[in-house]
Parts: sequence; C-alpha cells; structure tokens
Amino acid sequence: MNTVLGRRARILAATTATAGLVLVAGCSSGDGGGETVKGVSIVKAGQLTTCTHLPYPPFQSEIDGKVQGFDVALIDLVAKNLGVKQDILDTPFENFKTGAFLNSGECDLAAAGMTITDERKKNVDFSDPYFDATQAVLVDKKSGIGSFDALKGKKLGAQAQTTGEEYAKGKGLDPVSFESSDAVLNGLRTGQVQAVIIDYPVVQGWLKDKANANAFEVVDNLNTGEQYGFSVKKGNTELVEAINKALKDAKADGTYKNLYEQWIGPYDETETSAS
Repeated sequence: MNTVLGRRARILAATTATAGLVLVAGCSSGDGGGETVKGVSIVKAGQLTTCTHLPYPPFQSEIDGKVQGFDVALIDLVAKNLGVKQDILDTPFENFKTGAFLNSGECDLAAAGMTITDERKKNVDFSDPYFDATQAVLVDKKSGIGSFDALKGKKLGAQAQTTGEEYAKGKGLDPVSFESSDAVLNGLRTGQVQAVIIDYPVVQGWLKDKANANAFEVVDNLNTGEQYGFSVKKGNTELVEAINKALKDAKADGTYKNLYEQWIGPYDETETSAS
C-alpha cells in the first residue's frame, strides 16, 4: 500500500480541559504569529502545535469529538508549564521520520507514539524516552499461528513506516502495509491478513472489546528494546528541555503514573520509563 502523500487539511485542537475537534483549512508557518514564552520559541502565539497521526489509541485518538490519549495528556503538561494551549495537527506518519513539518514551521513538536531510532535522530531531536514499548503478534484464532516463528508463508500486516514493519522485513517477512493502526486491525478483522505486528499497547486497548477478544489473540510479544520519545526540530534545545522537565515532574509527583493507568494499564515502575 502506498503511503499517504500530502497533509490532511485539518487541525485537531486538544487542551487539558477542552480537547475539541476543529475542522478548518490547513495552516502553515506563513500564517505568522509566533512568539517566545519562557525562553521557548513557538510557531504560533498562545499555542503549542503538535504534529501527530490519527488514530493511534491509546496515545492519541478522537473520542467523543475530542482528541485524547496518553501523548496528548503528557504534552498538555508541557503546554500548561509554558502558559499556552496545545493544538494538534493530523499529518502523515512518514513526516515524522524526516521532520518535515517541524522544519517548515508547521509544528513545534511531534507526538505519535514514535520510537527513538538512530535514523530518526539524524533529522530530529528527541526528548527523554517516556514509554517502553514492545511489539505484539496478534492473530486470528483460526489461523493456526502460534508464534512469530510461524509467520513465514502467512499473510502478515503492519503499519507503514513503523518499526513493526521494519522488524518484520528485517526478519525476511513481507508484510502488507496499512496507513494507520486502525487500518491494520481492520485488515485483520476483515481477513485481509491472518496476523499483524503492532505495538502492544494498541492491542491491549483493542482486545478490551469482547468480540475482538473472542476472535483474536496475542501469540507472541517481541521485546525490541523500543522507547518512545517526542521529537522537535534539530537544535531546539529549549523545547526539549521544557518537555523533559514536564516528564520528570510528572514522574516525581505521580501524575505520570495516574495518566499511565488511565490510558495504558497497570503501572509497573520497574518496566516503564519516563526519563
């Protein structure tokens, strides 16, 4: 499947109290209005603009007309510290590798359940890691697949441009590429593929639905050593420091734990990372 070209012309406004969905024409750095708040330069006055790719529950997705999730809640903390509100811009995931919308001044940062990799570090700067991730092998219970090793010769799906897809290809598999996590899971549900490799937290949320849990199961967990980070334009050390401070404070005062349990599941401090 081809990756999405061009940006989606919509802005998803998300704030701690009123994360609302706003459908408007796409904005650009040419709209002006940037300012510096508490030593941090932002592209638009009064708001911290976040690039993401929807949907990607439980990190960011539209719920009851509002963009919500673990990433959203954490970046709301950064925005609050700066005295501004968070606005979310939905963009193709491929742009997070290149930092295109950060470099063009469309966004201040990217938050998309994004794994920190050496390749991506060439184009963007990352915050401290805030989440340790594993990849799940999710299968149709009727597929006869019992582990990752049994995927050879089976029809496998993964989200395009993700580490899950890269991992599968690195092991000699040829996964069908889907645009989003929702599309990956729908491909499994509708029989387009027999199994998928996808981030485990996404699967956790999906299997909360009884119908899904009755028909599908996780048969393997791949500990690939991945950690998620928020990315900013190369050299934007002030914003990196602001993000890291918010993460550190949230870990210290229990806010991180509360948000983790709200959006992800049971919190084990020995198995999670926010610094």
